[in-house]
Amino acid sequence: ELDEYAREHLWNVGHASLPFVSAAFEAPADVWALDARADATLTSHVANRASRTQGRTFLATCARIFDEPALIELAERAAPAARSRGERDEQTPRASVSAHLAPVFGASMAALGATAGETRALFLYVALRGVASAAVRLGVVGPHEAQRLQRRHAATLDEVLAECAGLPPDDAAIVSPLLEIMGATHDRLYARLFQS
Repeated sequence: ELDEYAREHLWNVGHASLPFVSAAFEAPADVWALDARADATLTSHVANRASRTQGRTFLATCARIFDEPALIELAERAAPAARSRGERDEQTPRASVSAHLAPVFGASMAALGATAGETRALFLYVALRGVASAAVRLGVVGPHEAQRLQRRHAATLDEVLAECAGLPPDDAAIVSPLLEIMGATHDRLYARLFQS
């Protein structure tokens, strides 16, 4: 069942997120327009919130690690506004962007000099690694089985890349609606992997 979940998740990421990764990689200057489009396509409040959190965290981490002005600029634009006694600090304007993971990942990898193929492959690999990591933390599998899961799905990664690499944002779509429906109920669960 975990293998089937991983497969469905990868196809969903390939069709729903990879188009935004690719488009932002090809046109980093359009990252915030693509971000707004990604925001409109993520109708599940749980998935939308997670994508924004992951995107901002990814940018903040990249800005701290790499001495790349483009990354620092992206991270500063995506940072939430500073707060002082419950009021906005006028020196730091409120972020007017969502900073979803897919577009900021593509733009960041372009700034770091990766190739388009490396960027797409890495994004999918991270998605698979996330499933494996969550399965370990939940006690579904052990660390070695999680590594075997990643190895078993190397072919799935290649299939998803082959089919989804050229998809434009206009063709982004959820291809596994049951996963989306289950994910949308996350906030109603009594015990959760995160934020319990």
